Amino acid sequence: MYLKRHFSFLKSVFLYTLTAFGGPQGHYGMLLRKFVHERKDITEDELLEINAITNLLPGASSTQTLVLLGYLKGGISLAFTTLLIWVLPACILMSLFSFLFVYLDKNHLSYDFLKYIQPMAIGFILYAAFKACKLTVKRPLTLLIVLASAVVCFLFFKNPIVVPILIVLGGICSNYGKRRIPNPFDSNTRKPVRWLNLSTFVAIFLVLAALSGFSRIKQRNDGFPSPEYRIWNISENFYRFGSIVFGGGDVLVPLMYEQFVLKPQHRKVKEPAYMTGEQFLSGSGMVRAIPGPTFSVASFHGGMAFRQWGTGWQIVGCVAGAFFIFLPSFLIVLFFYPIWNNLKKYAVLYRSIEGINAVTVGIMFASTIYLTKTLNLDLHHLESLANIIVVLTTYFLLNKTKIPAPLIVLVSLLLGFIF
Repeated sequence: MYLKRHFSFLKSVFLYTLTAFGGPQGHYGMLLRKFVHERKDITEDELLEINAITNLLPGASSTQTLVLLGYLKGGISLAFTTLLIWVLPACILMSLFSFLFVYLDKNHLSYDFLKYIQPMAIGFILYAAFKACKLTVKRPLTLLIVLASAVVCFLFFKNPIVVPILIVLGGICSNYGKRRIPNPFDSNTRKPVRWLNLSTFVAIFLVLAALSGFSRIKQRNDGFPSPEYRIWNISENFYRFGSIVFGGGDVLVPLMYEQFVLKPQHRKVKEPAYMTGEQFLSGSGMVRAIPGPTFSVASFHGGMAFRQWGTGWQIVGCVAGAFFIFLPSFLIVLFFYPIWNNLKKYAVLYRSIEGINAVTVGIMFASTIYLTKTLNLDLHHLESLANIIVVLTTYFLLNKTKIPAPLIVLVSLLLGFIF
């Protein structure tokens, strides 16, 4: 009965999952088309507010946005089901890459058919940025916040503390001006805060930290790593990353590189790196070529960390990576949302939404500019012209036509095969 009632929504989540390229900012554009314009599950204002809330929190922001959509539609059960549908396809693919990666690399298989996915994703981000900007910029102050946020975020894109600082400053700035003050608190409209989510989050954090510390001591005494103990180390690593990372996969990747590639070689009892730097970076690049959350790269890294102990342990590593990287995002967002929903009724926080939304738009523009640095933009080369054409064409099709996003993705893949 439960699945039947929400089948249409879950089907849309699944179809969205299979075509959600481009990371958090690119995902926003697709969410806008699928769940606002097509299905009308929420309004543009509500989606923009949810996006602002998730940018305030650590963890996988795209995942948290979709979880909140499920929560608003059907409560915690639907939120959890939405989470599973959203993360499983990408995590399964990245797990398979951990098994097949060495074979693919050894045989020098070509990935040229994916070469237009990145400019296409930039087109999605550009579309989302302009749509959100049109909705957000209502006065000169918000325009100034958008521009300042874009510049600062672009200059310090890899610094994880920049995004939360900009969001706080944007909220403060938007309080300087006249804006409608909401009705005073009505105790009957307050949403209950789920303290169980916070206590569960903290308890898991402490238990994993203790188990990881014990495992580290045990391995130091034994003088060699073993899978029975490494599983606790890797689980704590992923849970910690999912709990503290602001800014998405671009911030997550450098942290994991230091943890899995560099750190093992500098411990008192030296041990082999979980994977080579080349393997790590290649796997991290492959996640850009698949739809879904960029945090799914944890499945790949978890599998690679256990590949030396056989297929069984490698599967365990993939599952641990996926489970512990996304669990904090789920617990944190469902704990924080009722608090935000209650506190935003105060005038100071209500006014802050405008500035937070403006900062979010600035981050989208910064992401667009930042990602273009990875493209070859030498106008003397046909490849550069092709990339620019794909970016602009994607933006045009999304903005001026009703062509579905999956068809745009398929055409981009087809162009990669042909040219």
